[in-house]
Amino acid sequence: MFDALLSLTDVGSAQGFLLGALAAFAAGLMIAFAYMFRSVYTRGFAVTLALLPVVVQSVICIVNGNLGTGVAVMGAFSLVRFRSAPGGAREICSVFLAMAAGLAAGTGYLVLALALAAGVSLLSALLLLARFGEMPSRHKALKITIPESLDYTGVFDDIFRRYTSRCELVSVRTTNMGSLYRLQYHILMRSGAHEKEFIDELRCRNGNLEIALGRMAAEHEEL
Repeated sequence: MFDALLSLTDVGSAQGFLLGALAAFAAGLMIAFAYMFRSVYTRGFAVTLALLPVVVQSVICIVNGNLGTGVAVMGAFSLVRFRSAPGGAREICSVFLAMAAGLAAGTGYLVLALALAAGVSLLSALLLLARFGEMPSRHKALKITIPESLDYTGVFDDIFRRYTSRCELVSVRTTNMGSLYRLQYHILMRSGAHEKEFIDELRCRNGNLEIALGRMAAEHEEL
């Protein structure tokens, strides 16, 4: 079985190159479908994941052990500047997997490229279904707006002790020309605590100004 995974295909011929491209494209499709599983995605990124292994496989076949060609390709790619928003951890993992599959196909390990894409994609789907690493729903982000006349130091401590197991003040900033403070907390709600009662008590304390309670910020998923 392992000998089959490590069997080499001559990618120097036209037939070998086409077989490598087809294997790389099949691997890219598997990676793209795995990324789209239970994920918010864009069409452009999904298409990129499907085609990236083919691009990498083509580059490897062009170089094909030629040092001069490799240096020329490296110089050409160094002229390209990529500008994009920071990617999430899952996106970066998918890009690296697509590149690994393309490298395997470009060096002639076609079965290994397909097995790598299928295996890692299956593991990714299983981990998502098992909710591996998912933060408990009791972890919340809380934002409270208070008037400038109210000293925020310890003003909500008694309420937090009744409704939360852990509370951390992570940021304080002014708003509305300095007439208001906006406090941001990371909290862990107690088991069985009622969010509405919690918010109602906070409203009585902050003068019925804006309060927001929701999931932890998504930026923690970025690398």
